[in-house]
Amino acid sequence: MPLSSTAESPVRASDHPHSAAPATPVPTALPDVICFAHLHWDFVWQRPQHLMSRFAQQGRVFYVEEPFFHADDLVEPHMEVKERQHGLKVLVVHLPNRLRGQEDATDQAQYEVLSQYFQEQGISNYLFWYYTPMALGKSRHFTPRLTIYDCMDELAAFKFAPPALQEREQELFRKADYVFTGGHTLYEAKRQQHSDAHPFPSSIDKAHFGQARQPMPEPQDQAGIAHPRVGFFGVVDERLDIELLRKLAEAHPEWQFVIIGPVVKIDPATLPRQQNVHYLGSKDYQELPAYLQGWDVATLLFADNESTKFISPTKTPEYLAAGRPVVSTPIRDVVRPYGELNLVQIAATADEFGKAIEIALTQTQDTDWRRRTDEYLATISWDQTWEQMVALLRRKLGATA
Repeated sequence: MPLSSTAESPVRASDHPHSAAPATPVPTALPDVICFAHLHWDFVWQRPQHLMSRFAQQGRVFYVEEPFFHADDLVEPHMEVKERQHGLKVLVVHLPNRLRGQEDATDQAQYEVLSQYFQEQGISNYLFWYYTPMALGKSRHFTPRLTIYDCMDELAAFKFAPPALQEREQELFRKADYVFTGGHTLYEAKRQQHSDAHPFPSSIDKAHFGQARQPMPEPQDQAGIAHPRVGFFGVVDERLDIELLRKLAEAHPEWQFVIIGPVVKIDPATLPRQQNVHYLGSKDYQELPAYLQGWDVATLLFADNESTKFISPTKTPEYLAAGRPVVSTPIRDVVRPYGELNLVQIAATADEFGKAIEIALTQTQDTDWRRRTDEYLATISWDQTWEQMVALLRRKLGATA
């Protein structure tokens, strides 16, 4: 299931570090990248899409999704290939219904279809990039030059996590050359389990979200909502603090709460339904700046539970790049660094959150806050994250050449 926020859009071209003539010999081309993910490429635009779209500008990238089961038992296992940005290919193995629930048979069928496709495409020099340890079942018998585990979340803590996930993760730790993590809190946990772990917290496409600092046409479904507007975008699931939203809406009928994103893994009937709470559904990634431009305050309405203990929300720098004041619950990777730098206000209770929003409503006039925010944002970008990852890959590839 999707685990994070934002939605699909073309991404801007990266300014890659090897575009200028280097003083040292030209680095060899990277191997083909085979990415195994639990997230559909077309559902939300987040960490895998940011990174893989940049790899695709340098070479071949194959993004392997979960299999699709047909209702028909007579369907033969086969590969569906969908081409996306920069020639990236999304691979979906189609399977007959009779294999549903048979994990070993499903894994074997996927392995055979992938093996045939690799042979047809001349995929022989490649690295594996995992977002889910569960993909080991269909891939463990291949021989990649490198294995990367990009651990963006503590998946075992999420609702409906597969029982075998923790065992598979231990197997992936043994196979992985590097473990990358989506935040510092997650890094502190995973470095105890792998000797070559590196933190790569959520980053930002500043130019994209910076559009919200300029006048933009108001989206039609938001145009009729009164101000002040307090917004949130992201997947609406067990991580959203439903009771916090309910209490805020009841205590502040003068504020309009705008919630953008798909509802997954929870019953929509449990969501607050006050007149000042507006659910606008999923939006395309390229649309988000126009919605943000019309908000007065942006929020991270996350609950304090096992599924949020290790998260590093991408939306934090995205909100700030859009010029929106931000109020968050005390998520550790938001408190550190954003709260400690006084860029984001942290509030634990509904009463504190309401008071913080009142302060945030005046914060856009604070030139010192904006200056400090921009100084911090200048230190991070998805381009920089990608470049740092590639440097590590080249180091390991050079050692094994």
